[in-house]
Amino acid sequence: MSDYETMKKQVELQARRMREAEKRRPSLLAQTRYLGTMGLLFVVPVVGGAYLGRWLDTRLAGFSVSWTVCLILLGVAVGAFNVYLFIRNLE
Repeated sequence: MSDYETMKKQVELQARRMREAEKRRPSLLAQTRYLGTMGLLFVVPVVGGAYLGRWLDTRLAGFSVSWTVCLILLGVAVGAFNVYLFIRNLE
């Protein structure tokens, strides 16, 4: 086999790999869905913690603990953990 034929096969192989990689690349819609899901996984626990904390603050007015702040911080931790698990399961 000559050098020309060897080089031609290598170029064809690389071109085929590039075409396959282009096909497997996620579309803009898939990337948007991915980011939206991550956003919801983070925001829902934070908002849930804020509402639950506000409700507890109105019910338990005699305590000096601010349930709203505590549960918002807990929601941030839970949301970050959700995003971590989501990213880890995709790989």
